Amino acid sequence: MGAGAQTIGSPVQAAGAQLSGTLAKLRASGTIALGYREASVPFSYLNARQQPIGYSIELCKALVTSIEDAINKTLTIQWVPVTSDNRIAAVASGKVDLECGSTTSNLERRKQVAFSPIMFVAGTKVMVRQGTAIRSFRDLAGKKVAVTAGTTNEQVLRNLDAKFKLGIQLQVVPDHAQGFAQVAAGTADAFATDDVLLYGLIAENAGKNAGQGGKFEVVGDYLSYDPYAIMFRKDDPQLAQVVAKSFQELAEDGEIERQYKRWFLRKLPSGTSLDLPMSAQLQTIIETMVIKPE
Repeated sequence: MGAGAQTIGSPVQAAGAQLSGTLAKLRASGTIALGYREASVPFSYLNARQQPIGYSIELCKALVTSIEDAINKTLTIQWVPVTSDNRIAAVASGKVDLECGSTTSNLERRKQVAFSPIMFVAGTKVMVRQGTAIRSFRDLAGKKVAVTAGTTNEQVLRNLDAKFKLGIQLQVVPDHAQGFAQVAAGTADAFATDDVLLYGLIAENAGKNAGQGGKFEVVGDYLSYDPYAIMFRKDDPQLAQVVAKSFQELAEDGEIERQYKRWFLRKLPSGTSLDLPMSAQLQTIIETMVIKPE
């Protein structure tokens, strides 16, 4: 962690407030449950030793440090695997305290859970085998398209199919790795998910099997706008305050940018790199987190 992960203030304690909600629960138990994904490269996935790693994982660890400062207690991390389909329920029910994945923050989901400030901006695109005639969503007419259950991408494809009467044969899979595998095996013509996840899967596949990554490409225009954030329970003002303060400090310290470079510009543990510079949108979002003195 950078210095920002260690020096975050404790707004809850500074105000002398009685702990409530999640913070009170964590203070009593000494354990915090972090939800992780198994194949959301490079945000949240398992390394060769089956340990959760990634950009979102590191930001969540920084949040844990902030929470420890707020409740004045060291916490033991309990890692809980979640999927696109069950992650919202896991947060809402209390099964996990923070969801550290690749989850889009939108109005519909905010009816059920709360979100941190935005940490990444992605959008739905389509991955196909090289040499295919598919170049836009209109070329998906009558094709078999894999989508991950419980994602905004699934809804985007259903809406496009209905609006343009494309006759897409949607193949709903439990996680991103299976979507990639469907295209690799030829049982699906395309896989639709967030562009950065597609690049991550292609890079990881290339690392595991030299030359294989070149057989796939990401095509077409963006079909959606998907700002990622860390999920936590709604109607929990103390936790929300700590999360917001933590992100502000991480932005001021430059830790968010350092973690971005680590996971999107440098080599991943597999030896490959996404080589994906930070977008102007995300750069602006991070800059707005920093409160500049008047």
